[in-house]
Amino acid sequence: MDIKENISLKDYSTMRLGGQARWLAEAYEENDIPVLIEWAKHQNVPFMVIGSGSNIVWRDEGFSGLVIVNKILGKQILNEDEDSATIHIASGEIWDEVVGWTVEKSLSGIEFLSLIPGTTGAAPVQNIGAYGAELSNNLIEVGVYDDETNAFGSIIASQCGFGYRTSRFKKADKGRFIITSITIKLSKKSPIPPFYESLKNYLSEHKISELNSKVIRDAVMNIRSSKLPDPAEIANNGSFFTNPFIDQDQFDSLKQKYPEVKGWPTKDGRIKLAAAWLVEEAGFKGVHDDETGMSTWPTQALVLVNEHAKTTADLLSFKQKIVDKVQELFGLTLEQEPELLP
Repeated sequence: MDIKENISLKDYSTMRLGGQARWLAEAYEENDIPVLIEWAKHQNVPFMVIGSGSNIVWRDEGFSGLVIVNKILGKQILNEDEDSATIHIASGEIWDEVVGWTVEKSLSGIEFLSLIPGTTGAAPVQNIGAYGAELSNNLIEVGVYDDETNAFGSIIASQCGFGYRTSRFKKADKGRFIITSITIKLSKKSPIPPFYESLKNYLSEHKISELNSKVIRDAVMNIRSSKLPDPAEIANNGSFFTNPFIDQDQFDSLKQKYPEVKGWPTKDGRIKLAAAWLVEEAGFKGVHDDETGMSTWPTQALVLVNEHAKTTADLLSFKQKIVDKVQELFGLTLEQEPELLP
């Protein structure tokens, strides 16, 4: 195994900030995972497994242990019938390339999740979602290496603890399981409305009525590209804050003061607010902060951009300015979406 020393972590987060890793290695096969973990334990140092770094921010102090970069590749159709196909995907695969591959095969279900950055292994951790769809809608099971039992296994979807942008892999069992693959079931039928508002509007404006997974993927890619910067070109983590949830009474009270507030009812009776609207109303859309070197993207206020920040402390200082202003105006505390490591 090629284990490198004293590696800058700036290259392993799309925000391009952070300190150094004491050691770093890449895993190309599932069996590399237990070997590298055993090496870290023998050295008596911590370890962590990452993907492409699109949803993580490294602390300036760096990481004193072993960073394992997941490069495990492979995807295949396990079985299919006239209505659906079941697909197995290795966790190191780039997620959007997987979506494109399924659409090329005229399969439907994850085309709404096009252009979400990151690797497949990160998808169930966050239960990635967009345009009214979530990974959990199509997931069958997650392949894992269990660091407690030192064994490979699988966890069925109903046992993954999925919620809005969360799962057991992010909360209760954080750090226990290394995700090695996912298995999903996709449809051979065309996607059916109703669709998320912005997607519905795009299809209407472009007079698109004949629907299939490629049409939806193209529409989602066009919408996202018009609003969001490419993290490969501009340093960012995508949406930096999650949408907050409040009860109906809170929403009614908020709406009296701010009639334009945006919110959607959920199955549990709460209201999901648009965090982007809160940030915009707080005066942070398209802001360039000379003090920290950070900014917000002009067409999507949830995206924090590293223009010339030197440290993660700069990013967190800018983030706090937004959080404090939103708290002052609306009495709500925005939650950070990218994970701050270690």
